[in-house]
Amino acid sequence: MASEFLVNFLAGGVSGAVAKTATAPIERVKLLIQTQDANPKIISGEVKRYTGIVDCFTRVAAEQGIGAFWRGNLTNIIRYFPTQAFNFAFKDSIKSLFPKVDKRTEFGKFFLINMASGGLAGAGSLLIVYPLDYARTRLASDVGTGKQQFSGLADCLKQTFQKGGISALYNGLGVSIVGIVPYRGVYFGLFDTLSGYNPYQKSENGLLRAGSKFVAAQTSAIAAGYASYPFDTVRRRLQMQSEKPKAEWVYQGTADCFGKIIREEGTAALFKGAGANALRTVGAAMVLVLYSEITSAFKASQK
Repeated sequence: MASEFLVNFLAGGVSGAVAKTATAPIERVKLLIQTQDANPKIISGEVKRYTGIVDCFTRVAAEQGIGAFWRGNLTNIIRYFPTQAFNFAFKDSIKSLFPKVDKRTEFGKFFLINMASGGLAGAGSLLIVYPLDYARTRLASDVGTGKQQFSGLADCLKQTFQKGGISALYNGLGVSIVGIVPYRGVYFGLFDTLSGYNPYQKSENGLLRAGSKFVAAQTSAIAAGYASYPFDTVRRRLQMQSEKPKAEWVYQGTADCFGKIIREEGTAALFKGAGANALRTVGAAMVLVLYSEITSAFKASQK
């Protein structure tokens, strides 16, 4: 059991690190568009708004250089390794606590067990790594050509802690946990369910097996992304004000943030950056396929 947990932990972490590095430019553009209405430089007019994905890509390259697309990526890997590793490891451990059901005769129970184990695993891992998630958001949301607000991961955490205490590092945690349940629940639950019905899941043809897994993973990642995106938008906006005095906060909490976004920007604003996020799900799909292939190869080597 311990060795299986370790294999799941390492396979999930390595898969996540590879996929995140490959999709880092898309992820940074998504974050910039998603958080721009809470960015002080854009609110003040110092830096003009991004009008879309292409405009954001073009301006970041011109203003900050190509390397800036990977700004915050090391922090993201540091964050993502334990996040994804704990997600996969906890999911399989949590799923083992539920009774086994036959997917052919009890599809409803089969899907709900997959969804519940995925959601609980996501919530548990988020509690452990949330300060790193916060730092990733802040490092990736720097705009313009001026000096960066934070010089790195340690500086970001240090400045935020000094100005707002430990609670500032967890700003937005509540809505994150609420949002992670539908995201991880759909992400893992739908993937596990589709995998259970995939006729090529154990095909001897490596290309066919990996291709069918990728289709299942991509479907799961896109569905999960849209299901939880409004929660993610609110979380990012709350994180953008963490180091400020509460008197300067634009949003006084989760409900206030939801309300202000809908009143002032419209419901569609909750999905700003969702187009880039859909492109980013290629990375999430890669994680699921890599994890499945790595663990399958390890199990085959043990026989």
